[in-house]
Amino acid sequence: MIVHNTRTWAGRRLELPPDLFDAHFAEIHRYIARRLSEDVADDLAAEVFVAALQGGYDPAIGAVRPWLYGIATNLVARHRRAEIRRWKAISRTAERDGSGHEDEVLDRVTAARFTGPLAGALAGLKRGDRDVVLLVALGGLSHAEVGQALGIPAGTVGSRLNRARKQLRRALGDVNPLKEDSDG
Repeated sequence: MIVHNTRTWAGRRLELPPDLFDAHFAEIHRYIARRLSEDVADDLAAEVFVAALQGGYDPAIGAVRPWLYGIATNLVARHRRAEIRRWKAISRTAERDGSGHEDEVLDRVTAARFTGPLAGALAGLKRGDRDVVLLVALGGLSHAEVGQALGIPAGTVGSRLNRARKQLRRALGDVNPLKEDSDG
């Protein structure tokens, strides 16, 4: 059982797990860094916890971890245009230098050799589908946790993930870019 601290901010009483920042900052930072960049992650990860403090945590909405991932995903969405431009630029790059942040992201997503078509396919996914893929692949969230993070049913998560996998497979010449098994 998590004991919550009651804090006051702007005249409101907030219920926050006492170790919220310490327990989740590194993981949230890592997720954002994989989606965007290390530099952006520094600021956005801090913004996640500011937003969490401002909004307060309601245990009725579910577990803290998916809630924080939901906040992080919403903040990443603000940077979506830059993210899409980055994916498209990667897809046009003939060679990779092996030391770039984008290489690390895509290596993790595919768990194999990175190719330009994957970046292009990720950029071509609908935002909701891309968010589901990246929450599963980079955040390691289950279908239920992704659903909680995005405020959608777990069945919708499964549908989006299935649709995205098919689109990614087609772009890669019927190569499976993600593991088929998942907790759902």
